[in-house]
Amino acid sequence: MVNLRYLFLCLAAMCFCAAAIPESAGAEEGLRIQGRVRENPTLNFKGITGDSNVSAAVGSFLKACGWFDVVHQDNADYTITGSSSGGRTTLQVAMGGAPLAAWTVHSPDERRTAKLLVDTLLEKLFNVKNLCFSRIAFCADTARGIKEIYTCDIDGNDIKQVTRFNSLCVEPCWFPDGKSIAYTRYAQSRTEIVETRFFPRLQSRIITSFPGLNTGVAVSPDKNNVAMILSPDHQVDLYVRPLASNKLLRLTRGRAVEASPCWSPDGKNVCFVSDQNGRPRIYSVPVTGGTPKQLPSVGREAVTPDWSNDDQIIYATTVGGSYTLAVLDLKTGENMRATTVPGRWESPSWGPDNRQVVCKRSDGPRASLFIVDTWTGKARQLLITRNHLSMPSWSKGVR
Repeated sequence: MVNLRYLFLCLAAMCFCAAAIPESAGAEEGLRIQGRVRENPTLNFKGITGDSNVSAAVGSFLKACGWFDVVHQDNADYTITGSSSGGRTTLQVAMGGAPLAAWTVHSPDERRTAKLLVDTLLEKLFNVKNLCFSRIAFCADTARGIKEIYTCDIDGNDIKQVTRFNSLCVEPCWFPDGKSIAYTRYAQSRTEIVETRFFPRLQSRIITSFPGLNTGVAVSPDKNNVAMILSPDHQVDLYVRPLASNKLLRLTRGRAVEASPCWSPDGKNVCFVSDQNGRPRIYSVPVTGGTPKQLPSVGREAVTPDWSNDDQIIYATTVGGSYTLAVLDLKTGENMRATTVPGRWESPSWGPDNRQVVCKRSDGPRASLFIVDTWTGKARQLLITRNHLSMPSWSKGVR
């Protein structure tokens, strides 16, 4: 019988341990930051009168959204004021001292009010939708050999526990509607891919439980199919399966080990990791089948890719001897560094704005979650706890 726990750990080791080996110096060391913007516009938030809780929540999301540098100075690019009374909150925005826009939200919940207000601001100014209503899922080590899945808001607050199986629950992946999470669960001598729905209450069901390995699930943009890593014949390969049936389409076949699938935004291709050429690299294959194509990447390897809605793939790699994140622009074929902040960066996941990613950063014995701005290279800490945190996944927004 195959030891599935050992097989999974070997797969994870293949994806990450190679990254710890420094590469020789080369052109990759000059990898530049994307640099769409050097600095964000400045914003002076003067608070919401009448409700200190609403004011604090709005301030928290203005800082966390990543599209402003919140300052306390009168010459800021934008100035925001507001008032709240009886569940009715009005926000006023001025630009350069001149009134720009105002809108009102009716809600008794201060955090929902803040999300509505800030998301409206982001949509009006930058055409960014549902950023504050998106959620981040992640794994936390709750005991030796046990990982459970949690979610939080983009400001690191409102943490909720999703799984309580007292086992290894790993690799969370959001359904596109943000109402469910799929993940791998270790159940005694087997692995299962499980879906947990949030509404109207937490409900879980097994999606796949084939003989051998069941892991690395990724849900298609239309919610109809899943890509996953299976080993029914003791070979670790990439498969696609409709959620409505057990019919499997095998996309890879061979002695190489595959991992970490993710979907293209049009649902026509799957990106994944394979060591078929000796070291882990990223590949793309049509979901209808065909020959996988190796994608251009930098560093000694390329692992844990994620595909944005505007055709960029972010992945973890070693560049210049340090473990960092790189972005492949599929329109130009150019690779760019995502951050210059020191640390061991892993498992990036795009946010709904196609600009920021959530990722794990290890700096010593404990790992925490960070948000990285791929346009500026800056990073901010999202969440740190006494538990080891890993494998974050960012939803694309839900109300």
